[in-house]
Amino acid sequence: MIQFFKLIRWQNLMMIALVQILIRYALLLPFYESHGVVNALTPLAFCLLVIATLCIAAGGYVINDIYDIEADKINKAHSVIVGHTISEKTALIIFIVLNVVGVGIGYYLSNGIDKSGYFVLFFIASALLYIYSSYLKQVLLAGNLIISFIVALSILLVGIFELLPAITDSNRPVQIFFFKLILDYATFAFMINFIREIVKDIEDIDGDYKVGMQTLPIMLGRDRSTKIAFVLSLIPLFAVVYYVINNLFKQQLLVGYFLIFVIAPLIYITIKLFSAEHKSHFSHISLILKLVMLTGMLSMAFYPYILK
Repeated sequence: MIQFFKLIRWQNLMMIALVQILIRYALLLPFYESHGVVNALTPLAFCLLVIATLCIAAGGYVINDIYDIEADKINKAHSVIVGHTISEKTALIIFIVLNVVGVGIGYYLSNGIDKSGYFVLFFIASALLYIYSSYLKQVLLAGNLIISFIVALSILLVGIFELLPAITDSNRPVQIFFFKLILDYATFAFMINFIREIVKDIEDIDGDYKVGMQTLPIMLGRDRSTKIAFVLSLIPLFAVVYYVINNLFKQQLLVGYFLIFVIAPLIYITIKLFSAEHKSHFSHISLILKLVMLTGMLSMAFYPYILK
């Protein structure tokens, strides 16, 4: 059982669930009376949305490990699960079950809010994760973009299912305002994850090279890829600073939070990327990027106190 939870990356799944819960309970529900925000999902339906998202994400981790067996023997020899503690056949069955459950729940939810077309989002996410692991991961930057898009989609799903179906002529401005707010967070997640994907590729260059992948570090070299990651890291840094100055300047509590827990770590990351050379350096940067993603999402918890 412990190996199963390691296989599906339970820590990452909990982070996805936390973000979706924050969107509903910190960014939307508190503003029902004060701003007139209307949610389309019942509490049970929202739980099903979270479960569907987690199933598809977990399936993505499983299929990725199946296709990464050879590379992981070099990059992460100490933590290989598929082919060791869990057979490849069992892992494939787990992948299929998780995706059937996730897409099935997505179909049920979409019909439940009279938006049957939304079901396509779950199917596309499931298909992209499979195509990513089996093919796109080996194509220059394509895999990085796909994974970052799916991370952003997991955030947008809450806005799509909670806000869009409940739009009326009278509440349209409010619903769109909060959807754009969720979109801002999804964009932030996309940028941070894209940089992290490149950093992870630099970290895993040895194993990826042995199995014939065409990642950015393999095509351009470790040093050039590090410089590209450094330049890219400036984009979310400047974007967050611009966002804080233009949208949150009067909210001292939120400004302080962003300065300490988002902007400062992003500056630290750019400094580290400028001088990173060894595998351990990139592993450390990858961890900090993951933490910045988390602290950025946790800022949602402050909105009930500032949007009164």
